[in-house]
Amino acid sequence: MMVYVHLTFLSTFFLVSMTSETFDAMEGEALVIKCPRWSSSVKVTWYHTDTNEMIPAEGEGSRIFSLERFLWFLPTSREDSGNYTCVILFSNNRTRSFNMSVQVHPYKQGICFPSRIRYPNDTGRGKIVCPTIDSYKSATIIQWYKDCKPLHGQRYFKGEKYIYIKDPRKEDDGYYTCRFSYTHKGNVFNVSATRIFISGAKHFPLSPRILFPKDKDVIEVELGAALSLKCRACLGIKKQPLAVVTWDVANTPLKDLHVSRFHEKSNSFEGHEQVYYKEATLHITEIKKEDLQANFTCVALNEMHNVRATVTLRLKAQYEDGKIYDAYVIFPRNHTNEANFVEYFVYQIMPDILENKCGYKLCIYGRDIYPGEDTASAIEKRIQKSRRLIILLTRQLINYKEHAYDQHLALYNALILNDTKVILLEMETIGTSKKLQESLRFIIKQQGTVKWKEPHSVHPQSSNSKFWKQVRYHMPLICKSSYSANAR
Repeated sequence: MMVYVHLTFLSTFFLVSMTSETFDAMEGEALVIKCPRWSSSVKVTWYHTDTNEMIPAEGEGSRIFSLERFLWFLPTSREDSGNYTCVILFSNNRTRSFNMSVQVHPYKQGICFPSRIRYPNDTGRGKIVCPTIDSYKSATIIQWYKDCKPLHGQRYFKGEKYIYIKDPRKEDDGYYTCRFSYTHKGNVFNVSATRIFISGAKHFPLSPRILFPKDKDVIEVELGAALSLKCRACLGIKKQPLAVVTWDVANTPLKDLHVSRFHEKSNSFEGHEQVYYKEATLHITEIKKEDLQANFTCVALNEMHNVRATVTLRLKAQYEDGKIYDAYVIFPRNHTNEANFVEYFVYQIMPDILENKCGYKLCIYGRDIYPGEDTASAIEKRIQKSRRLIILLTRQLINYKEHAYDQHLALYNALILNDTKVILLEMETIGTSKKLQESLRFIIKQQGTVKWKEPHSVHPQSSNSKFWKQVRYHMPLICKSSYSANAR
């Protein structure tokens, strides 16, 4: 997941070493979201994901502010909808990032909670705890609602943070909303939170929601390359008797196409609090011209409803010299699930600066080599279609006894075929290590390295910083208006 689908470069990194969570809130209410707690963490910093702007601590009149591992909205506004990132700095100067997506819903007549329910109830014993209330110190519940109607009657016992239904039965099934007040520095804010109650141990359908892809996404592809399109949808609580997630191609169900290039694989699973998800992956072994004219539609349906999300394909922009990418990026790949700064740099910082701000196109292993492709062949093909090679020099890369295939191939192209220029980024002080490959020592002697001097605890500077100016000097010239280029 960022194949380029109008999602940002961050999504690939999230799959590798980040987690994500979605928060739904009502417009004009208070909202607080939390970054996960880590015992060895030193500092937590919050950012607007799309702009990389840091969110400061509370100031005079602040509406959005950070407080350690918490991000506050007092109150929310429609324009707050978007992505937020918390970056945890550990005592060893390593970092880990988490993405939080916020969706602020407008108030509508007769609607007391967002359509996206985040707090399903997993028991039928009658006790319904008010979600999120523990995040708001000294909050007071004002009113409970069932299906948007005020809740009254002797069968309901209202506790400080919960409501108890005596002898629950089928007619008690539904959506329960608690509305409570929170006071901050003398200002009172309302908060509402909704969860589902199910009287028995049975399934409960929700209005189906496609999590990804987004409708009208455009995916950039290469002719002849393989591609995998994944669609995931939330369909209800517990396993559903009717649950379908599948792909249509050119408005025709995949099962009726009988095209050997197309294969679909599906699976389902229960997530947090027994929320039931199903996903379908469409594997295309070879992209052809006719695929560029077709709509690829994910269809999700259950007992309640059906929804659709359609994506289209377009060719990646070609250059006059036949190259597709401005640079192929080589870096020491982490073989554990633990996040590290190099991956953060490759999957987040580099694309933000070089792609989003400067207009270059990078080829990054794990993001631009698709499932189903032969890895060795795909690497060779991408390197040949790249106009530069960017190699991140780290102690891990130098000390790794078996150098990666793409590094060998890249240096062969650069030194033997003299076909590709190399840019060496010295991410850690290397010095004159004898462990370096002779070819790398030769390149360093000929042209030196571009040294990364930013402390790992500091958010990267703008594209006009000295480091990025040096990198851009070695990159090819680009003409953004025509998207063509002439190599130096």
